[in-house]
Amino acid sequence: MARIPAKKEAPVAKAAPKKTSAKKEESKSSSQNIEAASESALAKLRELNLDDQLQSEIDWCLASYRSDSNPVGLYEMVERSVNVFRSELAKKTKGVTAKFIGDLEKALTTR
Repeated sequence: MARIPAKKEAPVAKAAPKKTSAKKEESKSSSQNIEAASESALAKLRELNLDDQLQSEIDWCLASYRSDSNPVGLYEMVERSVNVFRSELAKKTKGVTAKFIGDLEKALTTR
């Protein structure tokens, strides 16, 4: 008796992976970036005891952001803190580096 070769099954097409909204993920990560930048700016301002008014405003904006997830105020506060840190960098204040300011500016570009 002759053996009949088994039929080869055609490869089954796999379902395409679901695409997540890239814009939504990007928005979430940019919001997280600005939140982290705000927290680091606040920590540095407190560490160097600079601009008490700005410290309290960043603190308020962080609480507001955590409540309503609207990062507009955080962007404004980080922008103001970059200006403060630039002036401190010009004075060569210990603890304020160009890299730190660059990191804050990078977070601002995610608007």
